Amino acid sequence: MLLMLAEQLQAFYSAFNVFQYLTFRAILGTLTALGIGLVVGPALIRRLERYRVGQQVREEGPVSHYSKAGTPTMGGALMLVGIAVAVLLWGDLTNRHVWLVLMTTLVFGLIGGVDDWLKLTRGNSEGLRARTKFFWQSIAGLLAGGVLYATASTPIETALIVPLLKDVVIPLGLLMVPLTWLVVVGASNAVNLTDGLDGLAIMPTVLVGGALGIFAYASGNVNFADYLGIPYVAGAGELAVFVGALVGAGLAFLWFNTYPAQVFMGDVGALALGAALGMIAMVVRQEIVLFIMGGVFVAETVSVMLQVFWYKRTGRRIFRMAPLHHHFELKGWPEPRVIVRFWIISVVLVLVGLATLKLR
Repeated sequence: MLLMLAEQLQAFYSAFNVFQYLTFRAILGTLTALGIGLVVGPALIRRLERYRVGQQVREEGPVSHYSKAGTPTMGGALMLVGIAVAVLLWGDLTNRHVWLVLMTTLVFGLIGGVDDWLKLTRGNSEGLRARTKFFWQSIAGLLAGGVLYATASTPIETALIVPLLKDVVIPLGLLMVPLTWLVVVGASNAVNLTDGLDGLAIMPTVLVGGALGIFAYASGNVNFADYLGIPYVAGAGELAVFVGALVGAGLAFLWFNTYPAQVFMGDVGALALGAALGMIAMVVRQEIVLFIMGGVFVAETVSVMLQVFWYKRTGRRIFRMAPLHHHFELKGWPEPRVIVRFWIISVVLVLVGLATLKLR
């Protein structure tokens, strides 16, 4: 929005030309979302407390979590507002990738918001039925994949890129649609499963998002893409503004969500942020790198799958409790120790993912 205005004004004053620089607008997007979160956050928390929009804690969860009951939830809505406002202000609104990622994020946020609202109105930890939630996530994921496939302008935009193997490009064709569904829905639920401790999910999300922003910036620049041996995707660089907004909104949320949390993001935030990461990875053709950088999310998801499978098969558990972070809690690790160590692992995995930019 403001980019269009700046384009008109630069004819009268050359200083407005600075808004043409993608990095500058990405920084403004970060600061805008961060500012919105920090300014509006306290008032939102007070409002949620007033209306008793409190977290419902599972009875089968760790005993240490019982004290968290009643902590305001649905704070993820604040992040979505910050992201949307920042992107609409500083992003190129003629860019198809920006709209695709933003709309996918908001749709998954809507699904999560309905789930959160049902939990609150029913007074328990059960919101949407798992099948119902998965159905609507699948519809959204398939639609996003269909749009991504239909609007692809070059063959590389519908091909599978294998990191470290420069010349391995696997054409997907229509398989691009189910792959998008798998990545977007999988990432959405993975972040949601990880969101079980104060600040545990948001920091890895910020780290992975920031790294994907680097990939997006490089992919959208034909010279950088050629030098690094990554796919050139016209217009993908504009997603750096979206990622900047995501990072800013995430850091603002972490200000209030750090241990002991004043507010939880709820499904409205977790499902949306996970879908955003998955969609950005699909646009820049780095879904395998996302799998690496989001290793914490992957481990949490796999721990649940293994636990359920093994328990149904043998009646015994592999972990003391799933997702994985609860296992370490029950082993006696204090919550802050689990959180920070998972953060450290995320930093290492993100660096490994970024290293693939040159190891090709």
